[in-house]
Amino acid sequence: MSSKVVEFPAIWIAGAACSGCSVSLLNSISPSIQNVLVDPVLPGKHVSLIFHATLMAGQGEPVVKILRETISQKPNEYILMVEGSVPTAEDGLYCTIGKLDGEEVVMKDMTAELARDALAVLAVGTCSSYGGIPSGAPNPTGALSVADFFKNEGISTPLINIPGCPPHPDWIVGTIAHVLINGLPSPDDLDEKLRPKAFFKDLIHDNCPRRAFFDAGQFARNPSEPGCLYEIGCKGPYSYADCPSRQWNNGTNWCIGAGAQCIGCVEPDFQDKLAPMFTKLNEDALERFKIKTR
Repeated sequence: MSSKVVEFPAIWIAGAACSGCSVSLLNSISPSIQNVLVDPVLPGKHVSLIFHATLMAGQGEPVVKILRETISQKPNEYILMVEGSVPTAEDGLYCTIGKLDGEEVVMKDMTAELARDALAVLAVGTCSSYGGIPSGAPNPTGALSVADFFKNEGISTPLINIPGCPPHPDWIVGTIAHVLINGLPSPDDLDEKLRPKAFFKDLIHDNCPRRAFFDAGQFARNPSEPGCLYEIGCKGPYSYADCPSRQWNNGTNWCIGAGAQCIGCVEPDFQDKLAPMFTKLNEDALERFKIKTR
């Protein structure tokens, strides 16, 4: 006799983003995306993905209706995952989810409706976590991070940020698994930027294989050259993530391993204060981030 499998409803909606976070999720290796969607992620626990515009076969008003049906039928049971920032200018008309009864359903309103009755909200990617590139100056769409949008709307649903441009698939699936195993993370499980410490507690600079070059004052002048990449814009001394040990594409490589600098994509300052990508942090930034150089 097979044991009963508990279904955990999940909804994924996208706002101002490039869909790179969805692509990253699809590249999950262990478990594969097929395992995540079809098999129990844990014995007896299965994630039931109710809505994902990129993955689902359905379209049009019937699938948009499912969102509102989930709110009424499964309050405080589903996990909401938001990809992309939330455009708020012009009453949110810069981004729509679809139509219901011939009327546009804007992403701003649907995010608020879904978030109020969700068990938890996962802000997937830097655009969702901190506003990202869509919120960069001059920000004509009024794009906000999920956290800032919640403040404006008075929403208090537990929020977990999973930044990255895009985030590693392990960060996404691992956070979901943590919720299924242990329930919502405690304050001690998250850092001050609401990121899971399991993935974002270590400074990239401290674990970089080129750290010895930095300490010796040996700096590359162009990508892929030997030496520390700090002088050509590496933001590793400011960025917290486990990229050096986890790596990407099933452990094949990562930015610095490929000869490129860390661009600080997991940090709130990514879109404006850490730009341009190939320019080193200025003296004000060095003081603000308390980075010491020789």
